[in-house]
Amino acid sequence: MEQIRSLSQMVEEAKKLCASKGKKRISVAMAEDAGLIAAVEEARKAGLIEATLVGNADKVKACIAEAGAKEGDYTIIDEKSEAECGIVAVTEVSSKRADIYMKGQLHTDHFLRGMLNKEVGLRSGKVISHCYFHEIEGYGKILFISDAAFNTYPDLKQKADILQNTVNFARALGVECPKVACLAAVEVVNPNMPCTLDAEALALMNQRGEIGNCVVAGPLALDNAINEEAARIKKITSPVAGNADVLIVPNIDAGNMLAKSIVYFSKNETAGIIVGASAPVILTSRADSPRAKMLSIAAGVMMSHNS
Repeated sequence: MEQIRSLSQMVEEAKKLCASKGKKRISVAMAEDAGLIAAVEEARKAGLIEATLVGNADKVKACIAEAGAKEGDYTIIDEKSEAECGIVAVTEVSSKRADIYMKGQLHTDHFLRGMLNKEVGLRSGKVISHCYFHEIEGYGKILFISDAAFNTYPDLKQKADILQNTVNFARALGVECPKVACLAAVEVVNPNMPCTLDAEALALMNQRGEIGNCVVAGPLALDNAINEEAARIKKITSPVAGNADVLIVPNIDAGNMLAKSIVYFSKNETAGIIVGASAPVILTSRADSPRAKMLSIAAGVMMSHNS
């Protein structure tokens, strides 16, 4: 598969995979929102998925009607307890009756409790992380940012797992050998700035083969990670400099501000997904647009087909 350079192209590639290999089934926890159902319906009509909707059945049915969809096209599981919606929905995935676990209107803590449940959850034995992926006007390809939403202040070992998770996801979207920039405020190692030491160590781990299927450079500042002219002026020679596919951020503060700056200060399309679990996990905000949710579903389908 060629490298996917836009989120619309990602949707088309997901359609091709499903046409040749079959649809995937998503299990939605607390599917009590018409905008969410609209995104699921769009994905269903595109031939990507079938869906199991968990939640208060009366509310779910009302949302299906509001979205202009049909009850008969969905499997509905009646569960009125928000705390139990995550457990019921994730059990559909861990029991192999569904392929993808998706957040609906329940609070994130209940959703994650389902994902991390020791009996029926989706633990993989690895660090689980979140990845934002952006199509930004003028950049020319999808930009992956991790971790800006799940792990707060990861140590070196956790960053290595986060990096590998993100690389695996990028490869599922056709980026054969992702160029990974480990970000800091500066592009030189400074012992007084621990994130620069971590970035240098991650690059060395990549050189030694401990982190595979990618090229890693760091520390790099944001400008010389994504802008070739900035890298040239600073005389940084690296296949990653100015041309990164993946940005690994030092902590959730930096990552969250970076991702939301892209969303609100640029012309873009953005979605997000949890990676590193034993199945794709779609963790979107309740405030996300139906389009963002649809794109996240398509990404989950791509991951599921390439796992």
